[in-house]
Amino acid sequence: MGWKLKRFNELTNQELYEILKERTSVFVVEQNCPYPEVDGKDPQSYHLFKEENGEIISYLRVLPAGVSYKEASIGRVLVKKEYRGQGLAEELLRRGIDFIHVELKEDTVKIQAQDYLRKFYGSFGFKAITETYLEDNIPHVDMLLQTEL
Repeated sequence: MGWKLKRFNELTNQELYEILKERTSVFVVEQNCPYPEVDGKDPQSYHLFKEENGEIISYLRVLPAGVSYKEASIGRVLVKKEYRGQGLAEELLRRGIDFIHVELKEDTVKIQAQDYLRKFYGSFGFKAITETYLEDNIPHVDMLLQTEL
């Protein structure tokens, strides 16, 4: 079906259900990490995802400046297990960053990345701005991308 980018109130009930199902599958079940996945930030966010046969196979949310940080942010980046290793994560992140730069007109993006993905995010220009720390018992690092618009 292809890529979609929607505000929270534009999501269908089915799309929202599938998004929350996949986020829970990856971040709570697969990573064995009980934490508040539904954190109250979805209504203020943009939701970028790719659907195939009614399934969400790739997803991230864009949080405008002021929602999580003073900067715009990207979070909940996932590719469904069966679709990993096909370049979807790179395309997903590129689309999310482009949306922030072009549509939201923001030049800075802050993320809280799992430490093992530091190199992946670094390949897009993100730089670590903290030491590694534990968040929900998973090593994380805060990273910043600054671009001249």
